[in-house]
Amino acid sequence: MPETISLKTIVVAAKDQVSCSLGDEAAILHMQTGIYYGLDPVGARIWNLMQEPRTVEELRTAIVAEYEVEPARCEGDLFMLLGKLQTEGLIEVRNGSAS
Repeated sequence: MPETISLKTIVVAAKDQVSCSLGDEAAILHMQTGIYYGLDPVGARIWNLMQEPRTVEELRTAIVAEYEVEPARCEGDLFMLLGKLQTEGLIEVRNGSAS
């Protein structure tokens, strides 16, 4: 069962993938499934930030600072993206309160 993601959750790119930049976008290959995924420029920036473990709150703060987006909208979109990445096995999700 997937971990619930909150602002205090720590997320990091899974080890079982390879990724590269394609201009402003990113391509990710899940090594176990052989499936490729693409991320738009904002998604690629989030992916780049997740190369090191970070809290969801840190990701939201960085995106709000770099892009013209309301914090509530950013948070909703971020949770949606992270949920999809988690479902596909592309990120590791850790309980932030345990750290």
